[in-house]
This record gives sequence, structure tokens and C-alpha cells, in this order.
Amino acid sequence: MKLKKLMHDFLQDYLDENKIEFSEWGVNVNNQEGFGDYSSNIALKLAKILKKAPIEIAENIAIHPNASESVFTLSASQPGFVNFHISNDYYLKILKQIINESENFGKKKKLNKSANVEFVSSNPTGPLTVGHGRQAILGDMVSNILTWNGYNVTREYYYNDAGKQMRVLAESCYAKYAKQVGRDVEMPENGYVGTYLDEIAEKIVNEHGKDLESDNPIFRDFTEKEIFANIENTLENLGIKFDVFTKEGTFYKNGAIDNVLKILKEKNLSYEKDGAVWFKTSSLNKEEDKVLVKSSGEPTYRLPDIAYHADKVDRGFDLIVDIFGADHIDTYPDVILGLKCMDKKTEHIKVVIHQFVTIKKGGEIVKMSTRKANFITLDELKDELSSDIIRYFFIMRGANSHLDFDLDLAKDESEKNPVYYLQYANARISNLLKRYDKEISTDSKIDYSLLKEKDEIALVKLLSEFPVKMEDVLHSLEPRKIATYLEEVAAAYHKFYGNHKVINSQNTHLSSARKKLCEATKIILTNGLSILGISAPERM
Repeated sequence: MKLKKLMHDFLQDYLDENKIEFSEWGVNVNNQEGFGDYSSNIALKLAKILKKAPIEIAENIAIHPNASESVFTLSASQPGFVNFHISNDYYLKILKQIINESENFGKKKKLNKSANVEFVSSNPTGPLTVGHGRQAILGDMVSNILTWNGYNVTREYYYNDAGKQMRVLAESCYAKYAKQVGRDVEMPENGYVGTYLDEIAEKIVNEHGKDLESDNPIFRDFTEKEIFANIENTLENLGIKFDVFTKEGTFYKNGAIDNVLKILKEKNLSYEKDGAVWFKTSSLNKEEDKVLVKSSGEPTYRLPDIAYHADKVDRGFDLIVDIFGADHIDTYPDVILGLKCMDKKTEHIKVVIHQFVTIKKGGEIVKMSTRKANFITLDELKDELSSDIIRYFFIMRGANSHLDFDLDLAKDESEKNPVYYLQYANARISNLLKRYDKEISTDSKIDYSLLKEKDEIALVKLLSEFPVKMEDVLHSLEPRKIATYLEEVAAAYHKFYGNHKVINSQNTHLSSARKKLCEATKIILTNGLSILGISAPERM
């Protein structure tokens, strides 16, 4: 039974026995040393109802006979907190559970539930930049979190193959091609000037000759194919693979976009004005109406996105997760609204918005632009850093916080770099376990009760929190929380290791118990890092 439920049930029994109907209280972790592991404010909340001093109520609860002493004892403290002191035996039983379940500790059994996670979804107009990296890593880790919690996950990449950007890309590629074959052609306004297009144009010359005209579909199709192959390769180098690739053009061809317009018109939720088609969101409690189709005939992002999401809903996923950049913060609510207008289910759609990334090198901000080609590509970053470093650094802040990616810190191979700090903890344990097997031939019967030192119990308590942390991250979909927890585990382990001798041939009983504590720590570090898609090396 979960610890928090045991504490909650105890307090509820107290209320029931005293015929008190009241629910506005809670049980929370207590970080104040000497006052228990958890505390409840129930006595403070009951003071007005019972017309007694909070400390008197707390003391009365603390001597209640239904306390489960095998799990916790109770105390009261000013001004009226009920404190739960969890027994060491409770935590040591979990330590055994970690050892027994190993890589499955905290992992949920397969649910009969499916999830779709859409992320990256960058248009194939150029190589993926460091700016795209945050979304790629975030989406992959969210997918791992859902898989760990029992979902059957589909990773999906959706991109625009039918809009203005792709047209400008084709025109830009032709301009590059024209230059190589001796024609005087200007680059289109806001064209793509990166050297990657020079390489593609050269391939076109070599494979298709020098006589192509500007309207030849090769400049669009060949370029799209080349760039997208590069994108897939970049992602695979970071350990990211997709199950489904969906193109926006599909929804023009199959009539889905026309169907959205038809339904909105039938429901009097769209109208034409100044040559554009508008979504009448003002009649749906929004401040102003939004354009669906511009006067030029080109749709805004909202229209195809509504059609695309309707398709995802129709595919029957139990959970749909969209990982979007901050530039989508104004558009995605309109997409959800459009789905509701089409009578589509929306309560199972979860949107994760991440802020942008600033790359810093030598203390200076590196400016990036795909069109101007003054960006750092993910491939270039991979040439300088391991995928482990890249993955971790992209989640060093919560998704909704701006992220400074410090290239100098990322290259630092000291404990200042959190990736090395975590991996070093795992490698230190691996080395210790090998030494243990050489220096102490056999394990005696394990007596976990010998683990009594403050540092030992603190580490055991932290390890026991892993399932709760994974439950929490399932709801928040915030990988940073896993990283923060693992850093706490590593710090607690280093403290324990520094203060206590593990291998002691003069006391093999204690050595055996401490060895198990080290093994359990390694299990938690390895499990957590695997969810983040980061390796746990045996030596460094």
C-alpha cells in the first residue's frame, strides 16, 4: 500500500471515529529535521470546527491507538502539526524490493492504452538547428515517460509540404542551381541562403544536368527529400526514431481541410471578409475572430492543424500529446476550439509548450536564422558533444523556462557538468561492486537492519521515492524532474560513500548490507537515465 495512502487513511479514520466530515487538509513532505518525514495541517484546519487549540488537537491525534507503528509513529509540534515518523524498517523493505525488481522497479505494467506524441515537426527547409533540439529531446523523453508508465506510444512527425515555405525553398534551390550553371538569377525575397542548398544544387546538376528550368518540380521534390533524409539522420544520431511521418498535403488531397471549412460554415462559425475566411471565435468566448484562409488563398496554420488533429482523434488514441514551441501558444487553443466545433473529443489532448533556446559560447549569445544560415546545426553540435550531453543539457530547465545552452559547460568534463556527475556516480558504484567481489569472496546473509546511519537511511529514503517521482512526472510530462531527482540521488550517494566504508573484511555483515545499498542506488540511477535516453557507463 502506498505510504501516503496509509497516512491519509489513518487521519480519515480519526475523523470518522469522531464523526467529523471535513476534507480540507493534506499530508506533505516535511523538510524540517526532527519533525518527522511527513506532516499534516489537519489540526490547524480543525481548530475552528472543534473550537480547540490546534496543538491540543494534534496531540490528541498523535496518541490515537490506530497508528501503524510498523510503518510510522506520530508526534505533535507547534503550532499544531501532526508529524509522521516513518520507520526505518518500512524503507528497508523497499530497498529489498528495489534489489528484487531491478530494472522493473517503479515501472508500470503494460496498460491497454495508447498515446500519440507529436514533436519536432520542423518543415524540411533546412537542417535541424540547435533551436530544434530542445523539442526533439523533450518529445523523445516524454515518449519514454509514457512508455515507462505502461502506454503503447506512437511517435509522430508532422510537417508542412504544401505551403509558402516549401515554394520559397524550391525557388531558393533553383537560384543556387542557376548560379552553378552560369545563369544570372536573383535569390527570392526571404530566400534560404545556407550552404546546404549549394550542396543540394550541386547534386541536382550532377544527377539531372544543367538544362532544368525554374518550374521543374525537381527543385522542390528533390530538395525536400534530401533535407528530410538529413533530418532523419540527425535525429537517429541522437537516439530518436519516429513511427509515423504525416504530411500536411495529405489533408488537402483527402478532402479533410475542405471538410473542416464545410462544418464550420454549416454551423455558422465561419464567414468571408476582405477576401479571407474567418473563424468566428468571438462567438465562442474569444476576444477576436481568427483568419483560417488568407485573402491570397493560402491557409493559416490553424486550418490544416485542425484537420490534422481531427485525424489523430479519429485514430482512437487514449492520450494525444503535442510538444510545441512558444510560437504556437496563440494558435493551439484555436485548434482545440475547432475540434470542439467539429464535435471531436479534446479532453485527452495535452499540450506541452516549451520556450526557446539561447546558445552561448564564450559567454556570448550565438544568433541563429535558418534563412540567413548563421545557425549551429544539431549535427555540428553532435560533432562537439556526445548525445548524452546534448540530451541532458536540453532539459536542464523546465520546458516553460527559457534555456541557455552553455557550450563551454557542456564540454567541461568535471563534476560541474551534471551529466558527468551522474555518470561518475554510476561508474563509481560499478567499480566498487567489482572490487567487492574480489576482496570479499561471499555475501553473508543480508541483514538490512544494520543500515542505521543517517547517511544510509537518507539515501534509502530517496531511492524509495522513485515510483512516486515517476507517477508525478507522468502527470507533469516534465523530464527535468527526473534529472533533478537523479542529481539528488547522486549527491546522497557521494555523501554516503565519502562518510562510510563499504568494503570491510572485518565486518562482512555490514559490508553486505552496504553493498546492497550501492546496488539499489545503481538500479535507480540506471533506470532514471534510461528514461532520459542517457547511458550509464560502467567506468569513466
